[in-house]
Amino acid sequence: MTILDRILEQKKTEVEILKAHFTLKDFEKSAFFFEKTRSMKESITSNGFGVIAEIKRKSPSAGIMKNSINPVVLGQEYEKSGVSGISVLTDFNFFGGSIDDLMDVKKNVSIPVLRKEFIIDEIQIFQAKAIGADAILLIAEALTEEKALHFTILAQSLGMEVIMEFHEKSEMYKLNDEVDIIGVNNRNLKLQKTDVSTSLELFDFLPKNKVLISESGLQSKEDLIKIANCGYHGALIGESILKSDSTVSFIQELISL
Repeated sequence: MTILDRILEQKKTEVEILKAHFTLKDFEKSAFFFEKTRSMKESITSNGFGVIAEIKRKSPSAGIMKNSINPVVLGQEYEKSGVSGISVLTDFNFFGGSIDDLMDVKKNVSIPVLRKEFIIDEIQIFQAKAIGADAILLIAEALTEEKALHFTILAQSLGMEVIMEFHEKSEMYKLNDEVDIIGVNNRNLKLQKTDVSTSLELFDFLPKNKVLISESGLQSKEDLIKIANCGYHGALIGESILKSDSTVSFIQELISL
């Protein structure tokens, strides 16, 4: 099994547990559920080129990012540095995250927050809204074309935006017109190999009427200039920020395009 296969198998178990303890109606009791969300799409485009900074403790490819992370402090540092949004990994087993991380961040920043998760069931979308997510991630490899459309419409009906992620041309038939943001992941989720040229190679096949971002493997200002010049509107960056000595100065250097 690839790492993606293992993650998706784990998600099936988590979804079963979630359904055993909650109905969709239960999530409407959350204080976040009926709050107006913040637009990740508008935040990215208003900055000319926008960076979504990620919060995660570890990853299957990079191991532990930092010995300890305070999501609230880190989220506030991200906002201070001028990023367009914050991505919070809520997967525990593979990335060390939790829904508490996202809720804590959302309460303490004023910029949009993305729930970065391996979504395979609509209950995870209701949960995302209940914990304060402004946007969700849908991974093309993890979904059928029909589910991708259904989940997109469902998320938007709850007030959230959708980032749909691809890493190869063969998955792009699953893209629908309703998606708010299209992400190209430079990391092959099956092989766990990263190559920024993936974004450059796939750009010509992307619809130009959408907000386009590049994800993973972006290490320097030069990388961002390269994808900005290609035509991308923004980038989602995690590992290089988390491993930097000074979060704020590193991000400010990155976004000083």
